[in-house]
Amino acid sequence: MKKLVAGVDIGGTNTVIGIVTQQGDCIGEVSFPTQEDNDFQIFISRIASHISSLQAEVGNEYSLVGVGVGAPNGSYRTGEIVDAANLRWKGSLPLASELNKLLNVPVKLTNDANAAAMGEMQFGDAKGMQNFVVITLGTGLGSGIVVDGKLVLGATGFAGEFGHSSVKPWGRQCGCGKQGCLETYVSAPGLRRTAFKLLADSIEPSALRGYAYENLTAKRIASFAQQGDSIALEAFEYTGAILGMKLADLITILSPEAIFLFGGLSGAGSVIFEPTKRHMEKNLFPIFRNTVKLLPSGLKDKNAAVLGAAALIWQDI
Repeated sequence: MKKLVAGVDIGGTNTVIGIVTQQGDCIGEVSFPTQEDNDFQIFISRIASHISSLQAEVGNEYSLVGVGVGAPNGSYRTGEIVDAANLRWKGSLPLASELNKLLNVPVKLTNDANAAAMGEMQFGDAKGMQNFVVITLGTGLGSGIVVDGKLVLGATGFAGEFGHSSVKPWGRQCGCGKQGCLETYVSAPGLRRTAFKLLADSIEPSALRGYAYENLTAKRIASFAQQGDSIALEAFEYTGAILGMKLADLITILSPEAIFLFGGLSGAGSVIFEPTKRHMEKNLFPIFRNTVKLLPSGLKDKNAAVLGAAALIWQDI
């Protein structure tokens, strides 16, 4: 019987579940809004139900041998999600053990950005790389760090919370309870906050002025930036400046071969990559200049986080 693994990507907005082969082919996928259930146990049951349905759809010749999960504040050490800033459920949530009870297969959990890094390493453009970083740019900002071919987890399993490193003292309020976190400036919501600040501080004409705050998405800002809208371009310049500065700090510590940008905001293309690269090089310690590649994910047409989550199981098998 052929073996399959379920990869689960829990994001602040949507949860995506895929059934993944050992070759990295996702042969079944489903998604649903992450936060439509007030009760975490109902959310877990929903994941288990979707996995069972997907398994039934692909046929009886396949056997489910495990579930890998990427989630905000997911600890590989304990199998728990702990006080994730972008999730409604707080406290220590025993996701791995509860999902194991429902499906009776091994369940492994890690940070969603760590899962993306695993996917990039096994199935994407980081194949063969020993030192690289994946930055996930979506509802929040996460990072998966690989050093000497191994994912950096740390003593608690929470290593890589780059999005909650500080940018500005007494800066923007973050969902984690701190102020001035990187993800409050560099993320889809962060870009929107920047755009509205620029609109408030300027009388310059902009297509962005025709949108209420709730309707001005990061994707829409990117579209206007690509069309040359000055305020939209300035919003990306500001975002890229902050991200580039912080990546320069990360490079000074890690000296990676490459940094991959993954997630919705990375889809803006040159309007985010160009200012980020420019400010990264500007802020780098001289010996590191022009040594680190800034790249889009090699899995942009696939779900790297789902594949990476599945890889948590495949690597043991």
